[in-house]
Amino acid sequence: MLEFKNPWFFILFALIPFLAYRYFRRRHGAVRFSSVDSLKLIEPSWALWGRHAMLLLRCITVALLVIALARPQKGKEETKVAAEGIDIILAVDVSGSMKAEDFQMDGERRNRLYVVKNVVRDFIKGRHNDRIGIVAFARQPYTLCPLTLDYDWLIQQLDRAKIGMVKGGTAIGSAIAASTNRLRESTAKSKIVILLTDGRNNAGRIDPITAAEAARALNVKVYTIGAGTKGLAPIPVRNTLTGSRIYEQFKMDLDDESLREIAVKTGGTYFRATDTDSLRNIYKEIDSMEKVKIETTEYREYEEFYPYLLIFAIIIFLVEIMLSNTRFRRLP
Repeated sequence: MLEFKNPWFFILFALIPFLAYRYFRRRHGAVRFSSVDSLKLIEPSWALWGRHAMLLLRCITVALLVIALARPQKGKEETKVAAEGIDIILAVDVSGSMKAEDFQMDGERRNRLYVVKNVVRDFIKGRHNDRIGIVAFARQPYTLCPLTLDYDWLIQQLDRAKIGMVKGGTAIGSAIAASTNRLRESTAKSKIVILLTDGRNNAGRIDPITAAEAARALNVKVYTIGAGTKGLAPIPVRNTLTGSRIYEQFKMDLDDESLREIAVKTGGTYFRATDTDSLRNIYKEIDSMEKVKIETTEYREYEEFYPYLLIFAIIIFLVEIMLSNTRFRRLP
């Protein structure tokens, strides 16, 4: 963005009307004739009118000098982060039960994963200077994206999360272990895992509580979110006879107790999300809880334009001097 270092020099633009006034008011030389009737018969040439161009050149020269004194410059701002932010792993359940359509968004019934991805996307956009990664899990964990500051690429990887991309089941312990492993080498001031699931640990070789204890040993805090309604939830299926889409009620088995224990052991918090608004509020609450004050030092590098203006002003001034002493020279 173009800015001026010394804008108060623009007051010197008042010199331009002053120069014009002096030009037209000054006393011109005269030669005495007994009669000037014969001179009136002479047609004025273009040079007679062109002499006024000298005033225009002088005004342009002054204008360029004034702008040069105002120091026009274009700044390029660079910010160096002096303190690290938070490293966050988002662990998202992509098991078959996430197909349950007990959430609504924009007035339409949506499955749990669809809503979670939209809410998580807003969470990512609200963070700054934090490295974020994504682990999708079902029967086993799968790293969609390692820790990164490239949020655009991170969101692209989030969009890849699909129900069924990992074999069925819910390996909460393995998901915590994989997420913690991603944070093991981190030197950030705060390391957290935000784990969202709608089920109970029924797969994997690692017990969730054991995984939580390992996370605590590595100073990793785990926030757990239990998503969806308890009991029966509608899941869309295909009618084998007609091929149409119908809903069947499936019993959901959310393990609140284990999720709460995982959070407590690691210094985190357990949240319960039964609809889109409560889920969005949970991520907003975590966002407000996990903030680190970032100290930054700003450096600005400027591109100066006044040398170019001075060069143009000198060239125009020399042209005026040359023309004033040759073609448009005034006598006496």
